[in-house]
Amino acid sequence: MSPRSQALATVQLDNEQVIVTEWRFAPGTQTGQHYHRYDYVIVPMTNGTLLMQTAEGEKYSALVAGQAYFRKAGIEHNVINASDHEVVFVETEIK
Repeated sequence: MSPRSQALATVQLDNEQVIVTEWRFAPGTQTGQHYHRYDYVIVPMTNGTLLMQTAEGEKYSALVAGQAYFRKAGIEHNVINASDHEVVFVETEIK
């Protein structure tokens, strides 16, 4: 199996309070394994399905455009676009 390509991350804002990043995932692309140092909010810009790979196993998560969700700091995972189309979301990390 060949390695997955990386999703495209574009930092839109980074100040003393927040980091705002737009993530663009072509089908099959990934973030790579990473750890969240801050609480964060995700706002999906598109519908889609993500595959989360964690130490506890794999989990699929459905994204609904415009339906935000919140996660606490401390999460470690790899995120993969399991959809057959581009998936886009905006991540706001709260410092």
